[in-house]
Order: sequence, then structure tokens, then C-alpha cells
Amino acid sequence: MADRLSISPLMLALLLSVPGLGQTPPAGPPEDDTPVIRVDVELVNLFFSARERKGNYVAGLEATDFEVLEDGKRQEIKFFARETDLPLTLGLLVDVSRSQESLIETEKRASERFFEQVLRPKDMAFIISFGSDTELLQDYTSSAGLLRRGLDQLRVSGGVSGVYTPSTVPGGGRGTVLYDSVWLAAKEKLRREVGRKAIVLITDGVDVGSRVKIGEAIEEAQRSDAIIYTILFEDPRYTSAFFGGVSGEGAMKRMAEETGGRLFRVDRRNSLEQIYAQIAEEMRTQYVIGFTSSNPNKDGTFRRVEIKPKDRNIRIQARKGYYAGAD
Repeated sequence: MADRLSISPLMLALLLSVPGLGQTPPAGPPEDDTPVIRVDVELVNLFFSARERKGNYVAGLEATDFEVLEDGKRQEIKFFARETDLPLTLGLLVDVSRSQESLIETEKRASERFFEQVLRPKDMAFIISFGSDTELLQDYTSSAGLLRRGLDQLRVSGGVSGVYTPSTVPGGGRGTVLYDSVWLAAKEKLRREVGRKAIVLITDGVDVGSRVKIGEAIEEAQRSDAIIYTILFEDPRYTSAFFGGVSGEGAMKRMAEETGGRLFRVDRRNSLEQIYAQIAEEMRTQYVIGFTSSNPNKDGTFRRVEIKPKDRNIRIQARKGYYAGAD
């Protein structure tokens, strides 16, 4: 399937539906106090979640409830909204290495229900599996049937059809190419998309074959404005310290937190279906805040951003920063 245009017809329709956008402005000042949404090509948009200390999501917040800092300097907020209906582009990345063999059937069925729960007609999703190879099982679609067929193709170690060639990833890769798969999903699938973008990554977190480093994978996700939700799903036979196993929890926590997502763990208290339900709720209760940086330099550097609530009882979950566009 061919890649979609940077601005899809649905997004174009969404933009054109904004009152006053694309129309000739009136000669005089507006007669009422209706706010005007202005489109700024330099606007930095940050999607984030706000929760109270007990973990419940906080609704009804306004721009005046926050301040935004870039590299420690306060920024002027130009746009603020609660984006529960903005089209979502979602990538599901599933670990099919040998250590996940006994978990794949559970992942298939839970993922099928997750897609049914979270995706709406205007949303799009794709599926990638990774083991010794990275394989695109299903390209962009909103069809539940096509996504189901993609999930049915999940097999240990993946296949050969649709595999990204080693030349696609710098240096190629062997083994469990977890970081390579995130790098590819962000750079080749999500970079050109607009709106809300997320990666859901199901894995035990252990990478033993990628040529891309974890920092490079995180950087590509940040450049693509993609949030990563990591789901740690482990087979004790491979991860238990008693058997000499290792845990990838630290790496997966870093990947999630740096991009504004969360780390989840499947255990006796939290099933995969329950975790999927939490992710679905979060993606439908996000806010978006926009600002124009006071630093005019388009030098391609990483800039640290912090969204600070005025209420100290509110906790913010957002990506740590962004890369300034280079001239």
C-alpha cells in the first residue's frame, strides 16, 4: 500500500472545518468574544495527560492552569485544547522472538479487541512484528478485518514477506531487533503523518541484535512526535533470574517516559486486556498545548520542555522535549 500524504483528506477536512480558517478575515474587529484559532507553522504541539495523585485523569483544565518552560525559559501558550477526537495514527509492534512463543496467542486475541475498542473510522493503524527480522504485517488501515488478518500472521521469529532489508537500518541487524523496529516505525511510518501518533510496544524488553541504539530509537520517536507505550510481557522461563534471564524493564521505562508514554507490566494483577483498556482511556483523555518557541534558531538541537501545572496535586505525563527544525 502506498504511503499516505503528509496531510490526509481527513486532516484537511478537519482543518477546513475550523471556523474562519481558509476564509478571508473581516476588515474590522470581531463583534463578539469568540476565540479565533490561528495556524502557525512554527507551533510546537505537545500532547499530554493530567492525573491526580490517585491516578485518575483530570478533566476541565484550561490553558491558564499551566505554564510551559523550554530549556528553563517560560513560553507563551498559543493554543490549548482537549483532543479526544483528533484522528489517531497507531503502530502496534509485537515481539515474536523465541522468548515470546508461549505468549503470542494471548497477544493476538487481546490486540484484536484493543483495535476494536480504540480505533474509530478516521483512525489508522499498522502492525509490525520483530524477532530476528522486522516485518510489516499490515500497513495503514482502519479495517478491523485487515488488522485481524495481520495479527493472525504473528509467528515466532517472523517470516520473509515484507521484511525490511538490512540496508534500511544503519548497519543491518541480527537477533531480537527491538530498537531497530521502533526506529523503523517512527522514521518510515510515522514521521510524515500529522495529528496524534502513538506506538504500542509489546515485548520482554530485551534487545540482543539491533544495530540502532536505544537513544537513536528514542530520538526518531521524538522527531516523529510519537508517544510510546511499552507493555512488558514476560515468560518467566526466559526472564527469571533463577534461570539466568535478564529484564528489559529499565530500557522500556526510559523509552516510554522520554516520549510521553507509560510503562505497563502484565502480571497477576494486570492482564494484557486491562492494560490495553488503560491505554485506550488515556489516548482519549489527552490535552494538547501549543507554543511558539522564544528561541528563533532552527539549529536542529534538542530542547527540553516542561509543562508545569499550577495545582501541585496534578501530575503531567508528556514527552521531555523536541528537536528544533533545521533550515
